[in-house]
Amino acid sequence: MSGVALDDAPTTIVVPTVGRPSLLALLERLAEQTARVTVPVLLVDDRTGSDGRPPPEWLEDLPFPARVLVSGGRGPAAARNLGWRHARTPWVSFVDDDVLPERDWYATLLGDLQGAGAEVVGSQGRLTVPLPSDRRPTDWERSTSGLEGARWITADLTYRRDALAAVGGFDERFPRAYREDIDLGLRITSGGGRVVWGQRRVEHPVRPADRWVSVRRQVGNADDALMTRLHGPHWRARAHAP
Repeated sequence: MSGVALDDAPTTIVVPTVGRPSLLALLERLAEQTARVTVPVLLVDDRTGSDGRPPPEWLEDLPFPARVLVSGGRGPAAARNLGWRHARTPWVSFVDDDVLPERDWYATLLGDLQGAGAEVVGSQGRLTVPLPSDRRPTDWERSTSGLEGARWITADLTYRRDALAAVGGFDERFPRAYREDIDLGLRITSGGGRVVWGQRRVEHPVRPADRWVSVRRQVGNADDALMTRLHGPHWRARAHAP
């Protein structure tokens, strides 16, 4: 089911992806929801050199309206911007390609949005990170578990489309999946709008660590420096960020 012209849909689900195997697990969960997904789903292919690739064969088999957009390896901020700018719904629901929504996630999402007051500019899903029960978690696993309760992370976060448009969306000067969500959260709430916790839930399995984990963390220091330039020295306290 590839058509996405649903004028009366309350939200559009935007999934940026680099083609990880976890994407298929996410799509399977969306296909298995207790309430059938009827809103547009935009899969934003952010692999380098993805221009010109035909849509995957399984796209037509999905039981919900889906479409593939191509952002060409410019990073998650650019991929999400491409997605929400194609949306025509009042809300835009960002979901990462490595989470597993609970099977009532879609029905609960609709309830979260229906219950949002006019002052609410965003609704954040609740995230859990499963840790091993038979051994001590590794440093990488403990680090990932810090996502639980973190504010404004886009693993499962829905914003009003007009609020995104008012601030210009994600800042594409953040090239990695790091700090671009907090930057947007600070800007989008600066006018007094609130991002509230919804009742829907997703699971975020811990991805295997590789030898480049520490290198990527060091590279993230540049994003922290950009945050300081943009938001001042106290942005961590304002965002409740580590």
